[in-house]
Amino acid sequence: MVAINPAAGQGQADAAEQYTDAPELRLFVMALFFIFGGITSLNDVIIPKLKELFTLNYTEAMLVQFCFFTAYALIGIPGAALVKRIGYMRGAVAGLLTMMAGCLLFVPASASAAYPLFLGALFVLASGVVVVQVVTNPLISLLGPAKTTHSRLTFAQAFNSVGTVIFPKIGAALILGGLAKVAAKDLAGPALDAYRSAETRTVVHTYLGLALALALVALVVWLNRNRLKGERHEATSLAHSFDLLRRVRFGWGAACIFLYVGAEVAIGSMIVSYMQLPGVLGAMPGDAGAYIPYYWGGALIGRFVGSAVLRLVNPGKVLAGNAVGAIVLILVSANSGGAVAAWSLLAIGLMNSIMFPTIFSLACEGLGPRAADGSGIINVAIFGGAVVPLLTGAIADVTGHLAAALALPAVCYAVIAAYGLYARRPAPSLAMPASAFT
Repeated sequence: MVAINPAAGQGQADAAEQYTDAPELRLFVMALFFIFGGITSLNDVIIPKLKELFTLNYTEAMLVQFCFFTAYALIGIPGAALVKRIGYMRGAVAGLLTMMAGCLLFVPASASAAYPLFLGALFVLASGVVVVQVVTNPLISLLGPAKTTHSRLTFAQAFNSVGTVIFPKIGAALILGGLAKVAAKDLAGPALDAYRSAETRTVVHTYLGLALALALVALVVWLNRNRLKGERHEATSLAHSFDLLRRVRFGWGAACIFLYVGAEVAIGSMIVSYMQLPGVLGAMPGDAGAYIPYYWGGALIGRFVGSAVLRLVNPGKVLAGNAVGAIVLILVSANSGGAVAAWSLLAIGLMNSIMFPTIFSLACEGLGPRAADGSGIINVAIFGGAVVPLLTGAIADVTGHLAAALALPAVCYAVIAAYGLYARRPAPSLAMPASAFT
């Protein structure tokens, strides 16, 4: 059913507001958030596994995140164009099937025991995630009135966090369990090849299970492909899509997505190595991997709480407060040791909780029928998950200290805090003069 909300005041409410009132579609979107959130967080488990198997340094290991998140830069805009052409539901099916193909590519990667092939499989998997994410973010905005978009998107992101808690917990048990038995650095020649082939099979089995699950979900979505009514997209060229960056609120918001995803992924990627440090917990790989769900669990709790808080408190102010909280926790972790250093790092997940959905909705506020264009550009900005972790790994290699590398995520959060204060004011709609964009 399509509902019309009466116009009220300036900005986004200048015209009648159109949205789809379909509770079953909200459940569908939340399921997609769960799936791509869980798959993305599995990288935090794979990184230490591949780092050990292929005797990589921190920079080389972070190529996992670089290849995964590079897909956002390359696929974001084409993915938005595809979704505009075939619609949200069919676009979701295309994304799910691409994710399934990426999972299946782990089979030949394991057979060859070659690191580059694993990176290639991750890129294909991420390409599907990008298309699904292009669908979910604007779609959840359409499934209710604009005044509750911040809260609704944060609530949906909570299901993303459920995936990021569950998937690493299972993945750590399946994938990291064998690392303490033998070390690749102690092997050579055929013995090393055999060890890598055997150990990568645990990764393959995990992703084959995911491929089956993705196929089933794609089938369900396809059977419901005509359920969304009143879907509209503005026809724009690739170059025209990027003119949204001239809108200061959107351009700065896209930059903050770049920095936020980069900081979140960088910290999540170093958790296992951080917990193994003698000055922190000195944990074994499997035990260290068990701490990953606490990081993402903080985001889960924060998103459920945040969905209520954002109905009462200005979203920009909440964003600024959480970013400052993340900086404080980084300073505590980097300048302490033991349990204090460990848990202050993990608590950053709580601060991260509302950041992505709040930055997204603040940046895209007022875009109207150009929401798919905005979502595509935002997904390009998620490329920060490739760049910031790689730079963080390079800092750790150069300084020899993981704690020193935390300075880069701290800078990212500082920029986000400034944006939150800037975006606390209501956004003008695209129908308003360009002078209003500043």
